[in-house]
Amino acid sequence: MPRKKRAEGKRAPNGASSIYYSEYDKLWHGRVTMGVRDDGKPDRRHVKRKKESDVIDAVRKLERERESGQVRKPGRPWTVEKWLRHWVENVAAPSVRDTTLAGYRTAVYKHLIPGIGAHRIDRLEPDHLEKLYARIMAEGGKPGTAHQVHRTIKTALFVAMARGHVTKNVAKLAKAPRIDEDEIVPFTVEEAQRILAAAAKRRNGVRFAVALSLGLRKGEALGLKWSRVDLDAGVLHTPRQLQRHKWKHGCDDPHECGKALHKTRPCKPTCTRHKKPCPPVCPPNCTGHAAACPKRHGGGLREVEVKSRAGKRTVGIPKPLLDALREHKKAQDAEREHAGTEWHEGGWVFAQPTGRPIDPRADHDDWKSLLGEANVRDARLHDARHTAATMLLVLKVPLPAIMEVMGWGEASVAKRYVHVPDEVILGIAGQVEGLLWAAAGKETSGKSTKGLTDKQRKALLALLADVLNEGENAADDDQGDDGTAGLPEAV
Repeated sequence: MPRKKRAEGKRAPNGASSIYYSEYDKLWHGRVTMGVRDDGKPDRRHVKRKKESDVIDAVRKLERERESGQVRKPGRPWTVEKWLRHWVENVAAPSVRDTTLAGYRTAVYKHLIPGIGAHRIDRLEPDHLEKLYARIMAEGGKPGTAHQVHRTIKTALFVAMARGHVTKNVAKLAKAPRIDEDEIVPFTVEEAQRILAAAAKRRNGVRFAVALSLGLRKGEALGLKWSRVDLDAGVLHTPRQLQRHKWKHGCDDPHECGKALHKTRPCKPTCTRHKKPCPPVCPPNCTGHAAACPKRHGGGLREVEVKSRAGKRTVGIPKPLLDALREHKKAQDAEREHAGTEWHEGGWVFAQPTGRPIDPRADHDDWKSLLGEANVRDARLHDARHTAATMLLVLKVPLPAIMEVMGWGEASVAKRYVHVPDEVILGIAGQVEGLLWAAAGKETSGKSTKGLTDKQRKALLALLADVLNEGENAADDDQGDDGTAGLPEAV
């Protein structure tokens, strides 16, 4: 039943919401002023429903969005596919590294668009994302793949929310599958010494000595140039790194360009052609295979800035490594003279016999071969960086200095790289033994008990005695709210 008209002479204020019934389409309509458009005209939103109560609910929802400041942009809402294509090609592409962009594009075009692309972006729900993650896992994908997809859509929706396409980021509410990180076990001192001994016999072997002793990332080590290594002062600088980038098509029709390389049938179960898992069949609109394009561009080995500002650092070189680098430079000078006109002068510290930089793939193979020669367990090359960080902990180097050497911008990163070895654990046990039992007059096992002054040791022992008697004296306990009253500051 249509609502009653207002009393004569009474008029709704400017900008107020209105609800009315239309005899033309037999529907209830509501109009809400949400603000001002870019052209200066009022942003008047329109909703229509069969029932008046439904229109009232829709109007109140718009009013709540207006009052909270979470107003979606005017116009027809975008689909998830339309927004993701716009975001990855126009927002992310100019502002992120090529390696990051490659991960975004894989998540967008391989998983997100086929999985949830048809949804309206303002009607996307956490359930839609969680079901997508479950499908990825059911189809044989790893938890890490689902996490990459999750991080990508969360980043894309964050930008969409900032630009008014959505009022909330539903990806923050969605739960990605649990990912169990592989336990990283750094090399022991004995293992590191065996690797160094084997590396000393190999061409460019000092490259792996740099990884173990200084903790340089792969790109930082391969990107070293002699102009950034001061052999007299014993320091090196890491402002840039070497990375392999994917090639891009330079032709007008990327699909036709790579037609001869398109994979149209899956491999047989008995396939022996591929060492790794067989690649999937190309999609119908495949635009890959840019490496074969006659007009390809943007790919190959490229020198780029290091990962962060903290990565631009100066690192001291231990004397044995410094001597090894001097010998390495002499060997490289002899190779340059032998190569003659075939030498490509790039100034690389670690180079091919022709002076060209070393490909990261070849570097990976050399590392695996080195581990076999040294009779050391299989491990990633990046584990050498974990080893270098752990060695600094064993040497009791302060955390700020470890962060400077490793090129970390935040202390939280240390939790992933610095592993507490047995030497440190036994040292802590010795300190506890020296604190508690030595004070009672008993002999210790000879482990170090340094670290606390006599005054601090007595204060801590007194605190332990209080703890043992706290059941009797709980009513008289005057400890501070944070539970730290009475603790010596140094402890």
